[in-house]
Amino acid sequence: MPATILVGTQWGDEGKGKATDLLAARTDFVVRYQGGNNAGHTVLAGGQLLKLHLIPSGILYPDVTPVLADGVVIDPKVLLEEMDALTDREIDPSRLAVSGNAHLIMPYHLAMDAVTERYLGKLKLGTTKRGIGPAYADKAMRLGLRVQDLTDPKIFREKLEVVLKEKNLVLSKVYNRLPLDGDSMAEDYLGYGERLAPHITDTAALLYEALRAGKRVLLEGAQGTLLDLDHGTYPFVTSSSPVAGGALAGSGLGPKEVDDVIGVTKAYVTRVGSGPFPTEDAGEAGRQMGEKGNEFGTTTGRARRCGWFDAVLLRYAVRINGLTELFLTKLDVLSGLPRLQICTAYRADDEVFEDVPPHQSLFHRAEPVYQRLSGWTEDLTAARRFQDLPPAAQAYVRRIEELAGVPVRYISVGPDREQTLEVTTSARHRRPA
Repeated sequence: MPATILVGTQWGDEGKGKATDLLAARTDFVVRYQGGNNAGHTVLAGGQLLKLHLIPSGILYPDVTPVLADGVVIDPKVLLEEMDALTDREIDPSRLAVSGNAHLIMPYHLAMDAVTERYLGKLKLGTTKRGIGPAYADKAMRLGLRVQDLTDPKIFREKLEVVLKEKNLVLSKVYNRLPLDGDSMAEDYLGYGERLAPHITDTAALLYEALRAGKRVLLEGAQGTLLDLDHGTYPFVTSSSPVAGGALAGSGLGPKEVDDVIGVTKAYVTRVGSGPFPTEDAGEAGRQMGEKGNEFGTTTGRARRCGWFDAVLLRYAVRINGLTELFLTKLDVLSGLPRLQICTAYRADDEVFEDVPPHQSLFHRAEPVYQRLSGWTEDLTAARRFQDLPPAAQAYVRRIEELAGVPVRYISVGPDREQTLEVTTSARHRRPA
């Protein structure tokens, strides 16, 4: 049975946690394939509000195996705290499988993240300061420590000693910081390793055999397409590859194992931190989106910048990821806005771009070309079928489909698991009265 990839189409925060939670009900394995605890998923199910940073939201289903795959970077202290928090909520984390090949976030990664951002000053990238970038940098430099190293104290201490010589030299001589103590660090991390040992496995082999046995696998990305290290708005990106191609590299599965790629897209657009944002609205409409949508980062608590729906970015995400269908979230947030806008193209240097401009300077100067649509005043949160939506809301969804060239399969009209519509083909083509 083929796997499915779930990927964000914007700058993250599209509601992938809710989408994963919903789709996990018909899945056997839910897999995080990249990123670390810089990501955050908020899920409301059965009256319980859960904020997860590493463990996939499929953990809420007792028959689902959640997996942290090879491409994830893991802070074991954070992971264990999250597992303990789930236990306290009577949610069993014992099914969690953790790749031995996944790289560890170490205390020196957090230290380097903090001092580097401070050093950059006005040019800072707005990272979460969780050590993600430095951990991926060490991975690329072949200096990283991996989860499997926690199971061999001798190897772990030897590798840590080598790496810490260089890290402490940089921290003390370049940034004027006190060196970190390797002995206490090793003691802490080997203790984490003892607790994580029952969960450590070859997750790539686990997933391959699961697919051979007819099991259903959902590959869940963190962040979004425009934060991809290669395909995003560089340098204002994350340090890994959230796009569909990254799902294959991060999970260890081949391209023939995947049939469907679902793109999660918010009914408007948000982004956290620095970087260009052509459709940002700093006025009343953006304020309403932020307040009604509770647009604060799950991980950082930072207020998100809000703006109008950007079909240029969505078409780009369709192309980069090979999307087969869309999961549209937070449509209910737009209720009460008398007029809506969708960006259909950009204008920069007297030229119109229907795709993302080929140069970052053009993108930074891009001005949106808007199509205006009628808004609606009705509350959508009780809708359970596409036909329950007011005509203006139906027209808004159809216009997104037309501009993307990909069907909207799911629509979220509220934070709870039950506040989701699955759009049938007949409903999609039926025009509102």
